Amino acid sequence: MQVKSRPKAGASSQAMRRQDVIEEKASDGETAAGASGAIQRVFEALSSAPRRRILAYLAHSSLTAGEIAARFDMSKPSISQHLSILETAGLIAKERQGQFIHYSLVQNNLVNTLNGFVQDVCPVSRPLKRESKVLAGGKSEVPPAEPKD
Repeated sequence: MQVKSRPKAGASSQAMRRQDVIEEKASDGETAAGASGAIQRVFEALSSAPRRRILAYLAHSSLTAGEIAARFDMSKPSISQHLSILETAGLIAKERQGQFIHYSLVQNNLVNTLNGFVQDVCPVSRPLKRESKVLAGGKSEVPPAEPKD
């Protein structure tokens, strides 16, 4: 993203509004890129059957890497790699307890990520999400969107 300088103190209000729009669009692009990267990481993590099985094992209790590895017929470094991908996607968290690292499921992240994805592609939710963003920004110049049946 290029850094643009603000118009000088004597500049017209129209020039200042244009600058605000440019900055807002750049900010939206950065947010969308970050959100799409998070979605990409989640779907990449979910694309592997062993990783989906790990998530299922962690659904109701935390487990150590050794306990997880004992349930698979693969090497511990491979399990470690799968755990790393799941952690990078934000689907699991690790916590050191003594000499062991316990892995647990991050409950809300998967739900929130999938919900955000659905809102971006759903023709009904997309205008509502846009309206919500405008209302959150305190702008009232966009009329409310009405869902189409």
